[in-house]
Amino acid sequence: MRSIPAFVLRSAFALYASAFTALALAQASAPAASQPVLPAIKAPAAVANPYGLQAMWAQGDWVARVTILILAIMSLASWYVLIRKLIVQSRMGGQGRAANATFWKADTVRQGTEALQKGSPYRFIAESALEATRKHDGLIGQVDLNTWVAQSIERAIAAVHSRTQEGLAVLATVGSTAPFVGLFGTVWGIYNALVRIGASGQASIDKVAGPVGEALIMTALGLAVAVPAVLGYNWLVRRNRVAMDDVRAFGSDLHTVLLAAAAKRG
Repeated sequence: MRSIPAFVLRSAFALYASAFTALALAQASAPAASQPVLPAIKAPAAVANPYGLQAMWAQGDWVARVTILILAIMSLASWYVLIRKLIVQSRMGGQGRAANATFWKADTVRQGTEALQKGSPYRFIAESALEATRKHDGLIGQVDLNTWVAQSIERAIAAVHSRTQEGLAVLATVGSTAPFVGLFGTVWGIYNALVRIGASGQASIDKVAGPVGEALIMTALGLAVAVPAVLGYNWLVRRNRVAMDDVRAFGSDLHTVLLAAAAKRG
């Protein structure tokens, strides 16, 4: 049996190696060539909200705009009264502490009154009581000094109490009427929305949700205006009650001191 020549084996081996290399390269390049090139994904552009306060103001009629302006004025008025009354009450509390610290240490009621801050309700009450003791003559002289001084102090305390009530009527009015103003705006907005929907002949959800949702914002605005006014009213009334208790206690003690001083002079 004759052997295969060496050059034939070498040629066959070279052909086999070339075919294997070509097959490997083809398999390696095939996935890369078959993979599709995907386009770059762009972020969605921001879409402006077609509904809301701005759209309601732009699309609403003069009735809706006037309603919004009324609610805005009510809100500003209630917040102004609330902040102003808090400042006044804080000042009144400081004046009460100063009166308790200085007035009762004075030698006379006149000296104690002059030591109080000007514009203080405590000084106003003390001056009213001193004036009552000084003008106890004529027809008034027929009234018992105790009764006359007590009435003068009570009138001064009533004047201070009336002053502390200023502005609370605004909060009470806003708290009781703002929800109904907002409800009126809601009813009017729904009416206009239904008219527009009926005129267009399209009652799909996208045509109904927008106008009705804008109308319901009026109710939310009314509640947003009314709730702080009601809470602020109740809070201020409670603070006034505490402050007036201190004022009445001061007036009662002052009444006793004035009667004791009159008894010494008599």
